[in-house]
Amino acid sequence: MAFPFLEAVIGFMISLYFFETYLDLRQHAAHKLPTLPKTLEGVISQEKFEKSRAYSLDKSRFHFVHEFVTILMDSAILFFRVLPWFWKRSADFVALAGLNAENEIWHTLAFLGGVMIWSQITDLPFSLYSTFVVEARHGFNKQTIWLFFRDMIKGICLTVILGPPIVSAIIVIVQKGGDYLAIYLWAFMFVLSLVMMTLYPVLIAPLFNKFIPLPEGELRQKIEKLASSLKFPLKKLFVVDGSTRSSHSNAYMYGFFKNKRIVLYDTLIQQCKNDEEIVAVIAHELGHWKLNHTLYSFIAVQILTFLQFGGYTLVRNSSSLFQSFGFDTQPVIIGLIIFQHTIIPIQHIVSFALNLVSRSFEFQADAFAKKLGYSSALRAGLVKLQEENLSAMNTDPWYSAYHYSHPPLVERLAAIDKPHKKAD
Repeated sequence: MAFPFLEAVIGFMISLYFFETYLDLRQHAAHKLPTLPKTLEGVISQEKFEKSRAYSLDKSRFHFVHEFVTILMDSAILFFRVLPWFWKRSADFVALAGLNAENEIWHTLAFLGGVMIWSQITDLPFSLYSTFVVEARHGFNKQTIWLFFRDMIKGICLTVILGPPIVSAIIVIVQKGGDYLAIYLWAFMFVLSLVMMTLYPVLIAPLFNKFIPLPEGELRQKIEKLASSLKFPLKKLFVVDGSTRSSHSNAYMYGFFKNKRIVLYDTLIQQCKNDEEIVAVIAHELGHWKLNHTLYSFIAVQILTFLQFGGYTLVRNSSSLFQSFGFDTQPVIIGLIIFQHTIIPIQHIVSFALNLVSRSFEFQADAFAKKLGYSSALRAGLVKLQEENLSAMNTDPWYSAYHYSHPPLVERLAAIDKPHKKAD
């Protein structure tokens, strides 16, 4: 008797949903707490706390509904064999278009096109509600309905342009990869990731936001001085118009080798009136670079990607696996989809482990900024970001450990305030 892969996958999906819902309920209860954590008393204003509490509870309620509908649809699609049915219907569409339905590339593109349309339709109500109700209610949404749909259309166009050649290449590699399939797939994805990291900030990101050089002034001089002192090869310093869509704030850096760039959200500059607070945030980000966190994360992703492709090569010819999901053929894209479903347990364990590493990196980057003399400014900057973004003030430890890639503010402030131990 063949192993019931489909039933096992659905069973784990539902079990995971109940587990994560239990964690969500714990976090929801934490959001309801009427007082600040003792560490934040006198640090966060009562007004900001009440606003943060209301925002967190609104997002939490929305999350419960969204996750329930998602698990219901995903389970139904698998249980009622919607995927194999739609795979066969997509072949009919290819034939109707006058193309060769036996060609796996055409068949796959038609299938993925239908999946994309379905995803857009089912996700649209939730995206609209999240943006124009939840985010707008708490003063974060700044975009118009026209800008929302313009971004969505641009995203679809990019998918239509970039998706077919990538999918076609993967199919050809799998069909001709032989014993070295895992290596070929990994090499292709490695090159693709480098290309996308190079092109995205230069060609794709400007389609959605405006990037202008940070004007000359004290803030620019301080950031350039800091970068120079650390030998960070800063080539360009931008401000991005994040305020056209949201009042949330952030900063990030990107670029290869000697061509590094730093991007500040205009909302960050507006919210942090003190330049030192912004520079301290940048010092934290530069800490990630100086301590090679970005490199380590990239290497970890490459190793995990290779292991996933290695696992895929072991099961891609398993006819019983495809039959369990309702397929009588073994298309490449379906094999990848099924494989991703079967390794969900491993993916969540790996995600939890990566979160632990990421949290450790955040503490190290904070400590790096502290050693540079930005302890007070970093502390003030983190508090300001927490306040202005209305981030959750009270967090459940189980929920935080499972979901958060960044430590809660309470833990970060405690680490910053901890006296530095000098070597004997």
